[in-house]
This record gives sequence, C-alpha cells and structure tokens, in this order.
Amino acid sequence: MATTQTVKDVNFAGKRVFVRCDFNVPLNESGEITDDTRIVAALPTIQHLIEQGARVILASHLGRPKGEKNPAFSLKPVAEALSVQLNKPVAFVEDCIGEDVAGVAAALGDGDVLLLENVRFHKGETDNDPEFAQNLSKVAEAYVNDAFGTAHRAHASTAGITQFLSPCVAGFLIERELAYLGEKVSNPEKPFTVILGGAKVSDKITVIDSLLEKADTILIGGAMAYTFALAQGRTVGDSLSEPDKVETAKAALAKAEAKGVRFLLPMDNLITNALDFGAGTVGDTQVVEGNIPDGWEGVDIGPKTTALYEEAIKSAKTILWNGPMGIFEIPDCAKGTFAMAEAVAGAEGISIIGGGDSVKAIKKSGYGDQVTFMSTGGGASLEFLEGKELPGVAVLDSV
Repeated sequence: MATTQTVKDVNFAGKRVFVRCDFNVPLNESGEITDDTRIVAALPTIQHLIEQGARVILASHLGRPKGEKNPAFSLKPVAEALSVQLNKPVAFVEDCIGEDVAGVAAALGDGDVLLLENVRFHKGETDNDPEFAQNLSKVAEAYVNDAFGTAHRAHASTAGITQFLSPCVAGFLIERELAYLGEKVSNPEKPFTVILGGAKVSDKITVIDSLLEKADTILIGGAMAYTFALAQGRTVGDSLSEPDKVETAKAALAKAEAKGVRFLLPMDNLITNALDFGAGTVGDTQVVEGNIPDGWEGVDIGPKTTALYEEAIKSAKTILWNGPMGIFEIPDCAKGTFAMAEAVAGAEGISIIGGGDSVKAIKKSGYGDQVTFMSTGGGASLEFLEGKELPGVAVLDSV
C-alpha cells in the first residue's frame, strides 16, 4: 500500500508553503476562542516549517458562512491565539486570494507566518472551483494538508489546489490520524475491543460492518442500542430509535455471530419519564432490565452493563471508542459514558478515540489526557473507519 508523504520528506527552506489547517474553533458571543484544541493540534507542523526556514501561509475555514464574508466567522482571533502559542507575530490578511494577499505573501521572510482569512468566504471553496483553487495556489510553491477534520471533503483548499502546487504532502496531524485510525485499526494488536455509541445505527452501520472484520468484541451503547433492542424483539418505549433500520441491525447481529465476534448490547438501561435536553434536566429515573415501558425512554446504560463493558475493556490490547453511551451532556445521564472513559483511560492497551462527541465526552470526564490518541475529525474519522478513501489525503504525494 502506498504511503502518504509528509513534511518530514521535504526540505521547505526558503519556500512559500500553503498549509491547510483546521482552525474551525468554537467562539463565544464576544468572538473569543473557547477551545483551542485544534490550534494546539496544528502547532507541530507549523513549528517544523518555521524551523526549516519555510515561509508559512496558513489557511482554514471557520463555521458555515455560505460563501459570503461574515465578520462573525473571521479567523482574526485565531491569528492572535497563534501568535501567543508560537511566541512570534502571525500576520493576518482580510482575504485569501487577490493582490493584497499576494503582496503580503511575497514580503514574507524565512520562518515568517501568515494566516489568510476564512476560505469559505468564497463560494468556490466548497464547490472545489478550479479557478478559485488556482487563485489560492498563486501565493505558494508547495502544499501541506494538516486538516484531517475536512479531509473527507473535496474542496478547493483540500483537493483542488493540489493540481497547481508541488510537492503536496501531509502534516504531522494527518500523519498521526492515518497511523492510528488506519494502521492500528486495520492491523490491531489483539484482543481488539470496539465501543460504539451515538444516536443512529444508520450513521454507524458501515463502520460496524467494517469493524466486524477485525474486532474481537463490540460494545454497543447510546440510542443506537434501542434499535438493536427492537431487532431482538424487545420494546423500547419512547426511546430514540430507528424502526426502519431493524433489518440492518439484525444483519449486523447475524454477521457478528457468523464471525465469532462478541457483540454486547445493554443488559440494563437508565430510563426517564421526562427529558428536556435544552434545560439539561430529566424527570423521574429508574434502571430497568429488558423491555422499556411506554412513556419512558432510555438515556444511559445501566450499572450491570457498565460492569460488563468495563471488564471487556480491561483485557483489550487495542481499544477504539466512537460515540457516547448516553446523554452525557446531562449529569444524571452521564455515568455510563464517564465510566467508559475511566475504563479506557485505565486500560493497558492502545486507546483510540474516534473524534466528534466521543472526544467531547472523554474531555468532559477528565480523562482526556490519559488516552493514546484522540482524533480531530468527526465525519472524516467515520468515513476513514468505514474504509472510504478521503479526497484530501488521496491527492497527496505518496511513495
């Protein structure tokens, strides 16, 4: 299999390098960054290029401005945060193409850093418009993609631009994502335990199908467990479920049995008779085994399930976790998810957290710094785990 080339394979000294990062950070109403995880994740690649004497031109999207300039989605706060992290000035221009951009880029010295304005202020970005991609490329001589979170999108700054620049390589963040979500999941050290949660079977069924080829044990939680419960002939009350996906769930159970994969579903569930997600509250709660009565809905795995899952995690040499066990945003419904976080953090094996809500959950639990790897991609992680080719990776040079 071809290996994607990385920044380690090229000397960028004196070259203007276009670096696609993922600076899609959350901002509060005052325009202040509330979580700088994605900025910190980009630092190793940026620092490596600075040390090489490259002239670093950073680009990213932020939010969904729908092809129009919108100050609420400006990357200016990111430039300020970056200059603090790098301990050096980071220049900022209020566009990503055009004469002003070209002028500032041309004036960069070795080791200088420039951040361009949000690429999604132009409709050509998400359309992967060749003319826009070419205009982006005009300021640079080489390309680095380090934005794993958007690698599943064929946009102008993640795919189209590579037609006009060479070399085109991956940054350290994408290199790590490919190593952990790719190699360590494709050829896992066994036993390999997978924890899958989240709302919908339909979102994860291709992932389940792919992982059934490799896993020894799969632990199911979250609302998708209620669709599997329906597939086993149980009632789920008012729980979030997908009755139209029951046959899909049955097929997954049959494949697990045929492959000899332990496919564990919740033995007990925490249920409530009233849920207000917006207010973060639940009504009466109780733990039930088996059927969930009408007027009640499942919001977390129960204590017996938690103990069973903890045992399966403890003996694993490789653990992949994607999706919470319940509505972890509400404290009353977070016990199962947080118990999984503690078990994963305490396990001796390699632990890989597959992006999205799983990362939010493990950070909220306080165990985020005790796992081996946390993916920065939500949709990209899922598509990669499904075995799909990521457009933003496929276009990079390989050996």
